[in-house]
Amino acid sequence: MYDYQGNVAIVTGAARGIGRAIAKRLAAEGCHVALWDNNSEALDLTFGDLSAAGGAVSRAVIDVTDLASVRAGVADVIKSWGRVDILVNNAGTGQVASIIDDRPEDFDFTMRLNVSGTFNCCHAVVPTMVENKSGRIINISSWFGKVGRPSSLAYNASKFAILGMTQSMGLDLAAHGIRVNAVCPGAIANTHMRKVADEQLVAKGLPTAAERAHTIPLGRLGEPEDIANVVAFLLSDQASYMTGQGINVTGGLWMN
Repeated sequence: MYDYQGNVAIVTGAARGIGRAIAKRLAAEGCHVALWDNNSEALDLTFGDLSAAGGAVSRAVIDVTDLASVRAGVADVIKSWGRVDILVNNAGTGQVASIIDDRPEDFDFTMRLNVSGTFNCCHAVVPTMVENKSGRIINISSWFGKVGRPSSLAYNASKFAILGMTQSMGLDLAAHGIRVNAVCPGAIANTHMRKVADEQLVAKGLPTAAERAHTIPLGRLGEPEDIANVVAFLLSDQASYMTGQGINVTGGLWMN
C-alpha cells in the first residue's frame, strides 16, 4: 500500500472500467480524487459508490476534447483543494476498423478524444504543477501503442501518439520536478471499451478477446485492477527514478 494522504488527483474517464478502478485505488490510498467523465449517469454511480466507501471524491461532467471545459474543471479543483498533484489521462475510445473501412469522422473522433483530450488535460494542469515544482502524470496508452495491429488504424495511431507525448513531456518537465509515465494495457475485461470492441469484432466475424485469451502467456484477460495497481506504483516515491516510460501490463502478450 502507498500513502497518498493529502494528494489531489484528477482521473479522466473515471466512471467505468479502468478509470473507476484507478480512482477507487487512489481514494483508498488517501487521495482526494476528482472524478471526470462525460457520462453523467455512470459518473453519479461511481461517485456514490466511492463516497459510500469513505473515499474523498468529487465529480464533474467534463468533455476532455473541450479545452475550455477542461480549464474550468482544473480551476474548480484548484479552488476547492488548492493544487493538483496527480493527473491520470484515462479517457479514451477506439473502433475496430482498418484504412479500408475506417470512416473519416470516426478516425477524427478517436484522435480528438485520445490524443487531443490528453493534450488538453496536460496543457491545463501542467502550469500549476510547474508552479508547485512537483507533479505526476500517467497517460493510459495500450500495447497497441507499441506495435501495429490489424483493423485498428485510429486506435493504433492514437496510442502511438500518447507514448510519443509521454516521452516528450517526460523530457520537458523533468527539470520542474514532474514525472510523466504511461501504462500500456493488454486485453482488459470488464470495461465498456472491451464490450464495444467485442461487439464490433463479432460483427466482423473475428474472435473476441475472451476467445483469444489462450494466446496470453499468463492465460487470462487482465482486470481493471491490474492497471490500477501499476498506476499506484508509478505514482509512488518507489518509482521516483522513472519518467518517460511506457509500462506494459499485458500478461506477457507484449514484452517490448
